[in-house]
Amino acid sequence: MDTSFTDNFCADYAGLLSDTYDCTDRIVLNAYFRMAHSPAGFRHWWRRLHDGSDDNLDNTELMRMSGRFSRRLRAYAKKNGIPLVDCEAGQRKHESAEECFPKDPAFRGIFLIQVSRAPAPVWDVVRGKNGIVNIAHKKRQPYVNHYSFHIKDGDWGHLTIRICGQPPFPAMIMLNGHEYVAAQITKAGQPFSKEGNCFTQMADAKALAQVADSLRSKDAIGRLSQICQSWIYSSCLLFALTTEEQSKSGFIYDFSCYQIEYSRNLLFQDGAQMEQLFQSMIDRTRSLMDMPRIKTILGLKNRPHRRRKKKPRWEVVFENPAYGLVVFKIHFGSVTLKAYIKGEHVLRFEVMVHNTHQLRCGRSLSRFTDILDKLLGIMQRFLNSVRAIDAPFISKLDWEQLNTPSQIGKLRVGGVDIQKPRMRSLINSVIALAAAPRGFTASQAANKATSISGQPYKPAQAAYDLKKLRGKQLVRKVPGARRYEPTPDGLRAMAATLILHDKVITPILASARTASNDRQPTADVNASDDVDTTYRAIRREFSTLLGQFGIAA
Repeated sequence: MDTSFTDNFCADYAGLLSDTYDCTDRIVLNAYFRMAHSPAGFRHWWRRLHDGSDDNLDNTELMRMSGRFSRRLRAYAKKNGIPLVDCEAGQRKHESAEECFPKDPAFRGIFLIQVSRAPAPVWDVVRGKNGIVNIAHKKRQPYVNHYSFHIKDGDWGHLTIRICGQPPFPAMIMLNGHEYVAAQITKAGQPFSKEGNCFTQMADAKALAQVADSLRSKDAIGRLSQICQSWIYSSCLLFALTTEEQSKSGFIYDFSCYQIEYSRNLLFQDGAQMEQLFQSMIDRTRSLMDMPRIKTILGLKNRPHRRRKKKPRWEVVFENPAYGLVVFKIHFGSVTLKAYIKGEHVLRFEVMVHNTHQLRCGRSLSRFTDILDKLLGIMQRFLNSVRAIDAPFISKLDWEQLNTPSQIGKLRVGGVDIQKPRMRSLINSVIALAAAPRGFTASQAANKATSISGQPYKPAQAAYDLKKLRGKQLVRKVPGARRYEPTPDGLRAMAATLILHDKVITPILASARTASNDRQPTADVNASDDVDTTYRAIRREFSTLLGQFGIAA
């Protein structure tokens, strides 16, 4: 078992784990012919295809090309005995394809073709009286046929290529990293148990982790490009353009990353301990991890675009899809992060980007490893933040000196008064912005504090209060930037301080006040013994309360 954990959550629970591994799960690539996605480029490609002439370039000829695609495909499927299914709207095509997956281990090739209708950009060709050709996309994307080729590959297992029947035939390629790892481990003769896209037991965890990590290397880009090119030209595009037509017109696909899912899988020794740990984690963190804070933990804090038609989903969802299964799901725009139990002993954390454009690190296939690094960073920041909130801690010395003045260089600043709502709002905002990729500014902290408390809070006030947190080593400046970030111990201390004030001290004081108002005077009771008895009872209950919130004594 590899104990070199990169996040605090896994490191703290290492004693309960038998194995752990990271793996790239779902990979969705876009394949597109770059030249033909502009009007001038499409006309140039058409001329190369038809010996330099575009006299036959019109909507009728484009429809004929689409019909020829369909006829050739259906004839091929009938001749080779490949099932061809016309799917209805909303049908889960991948799940139905799993039922047709060939049982023969030696089978390679297409085992199912599904036809569905979906909107797609279609060229509209209008010819004027003077012979001028105007090429533009139709204003409303029409519904056209899309063909899903389900393929069994020797290295990648089940992969799907979904291609549009309209020129220039854009395609989408769907793979799964777990299928690749399973195929490689099988070739090596290593036994394992697999449930869906998750390994539940393995004979050699180190070998499996090495294969999974190979998908994050630069060589993975070449393997992905090779597997895409080996199937898309000969098995999909061939029905629209013959090999000769592809070469003649210079039709070559470029590949870009559209959706990628990355998971961290923790295999626990005891399933009951895993269940208890997961439920406790949710109970202790759900109150602090509200939606405005989750969006910064994901590291995608951007202004909304005006041209965006739909508002991105910013929500926390606790689902119970089956008995004994709870899914903690976080949505932020095009990024989803999930935590759930897989099987009897596996706790899985997933981060998925539904559109890699949101990561702003490039989308071409050559950026595949950079995208994975981004997803890994999002996951690590999330797990570190969860662990800091799940197990906060503040020492007695820090608690006693919290309200005392401190020194920053030659500047003397005041202490941190947790009794002031303004300071509590700032601490809330710092925790919310803790996982921002490059830290946060005083203006961002002020805006966040205003949204949390509902009271106006200016950047100048935030800058002054941040100096107080810096004096207590709770917050530090990012080197080379006018930004801030919490220290690792400071994040735990701030979380513990808020929990102690909001959920321990304030409720106890409120209950004590109620008890004092209801107390009846007695003459025969020794006051000292009564106080001691009450103090011991409160101390016992207080220790239990600390344990429920996960605060170390």
